[in-house]
Amino acid sequence: MAGKSACIGGVNLHVLPAGPISTNAYLLTAPERGEAVLIDAPGGVWAEVEPILRAEKCRLAELWFTHGHWDHMQGGAEVVRATGARVSAHAADRVLIETPEVMKKFMDEDLGLEPVKVDRWVAPGDRLAALGLEAEVRHVPGHCPGSVLFYFAAAKAAFVGDALFQGSVGRTDLPGGGFPMLEQSIRTQIYTLPPDTAVFPGHGPATTVGAERKGNPYVHD
Repeated sequence: MAGKSACIGGVNLHVLPAGPISTNAYLLTAPERGEAVLIDAPGGVWAEVEPILRAEKCRLAELWFTHGHWDHMQGGAEVVRATGARVSAHAADRVLIETPEVMKKFMDEDLGLEPVKVDRWVAPGDRLAALGLEAEVRHVPGHCPGSVLFYFAAAKAAFVGDALFQGSVGRTDLPGGGFPMLEQSIRTQIYTLPPDTAVFPGHGPATTVGAERKGNPYVHD
């Protein structure tokens, strides 16, 4: 999946797994507008993002976090220093993102996490304009209190973080997690999207809403 690129909704999508546990970052670029958005920032991802921005002559305007767990925000400070991108996240994960040392107790090694200043706290129903498209914010707690997804209706694509994977779901044993809450989030916020919506998760390959509704062994119709 490393380095995989596609076109969705008229913008380029670059899938960039990075960091110690191969967390997916998603770089959306619109070369005709000279703009880009990065969804999640695992450790070291800037080394992959920078050459794409240079080649496509794009400026990274936005960094959106699906949630605040360390593997999704580890590279955020480096990205912001290099680009000045505006950072968006859900306020329920403020402690994780702005004081990430609280996560060290759940890690096997000190990965030198740096805090990231969030510029915009998103809420369910917010609509973010970027790249000539609009993304709807949906709150999907259960894996992490501030888990959100970003749904681009025009592109038929949802970036869901660790709420849902191909054939699996996010773990629910970390602080603020719980399976009943995650199941409700998936049923009410993900499975209510059109069946042909592409689901881009925080780890592993993409899937679709329809495929998971039918075949996901944890949450299915």
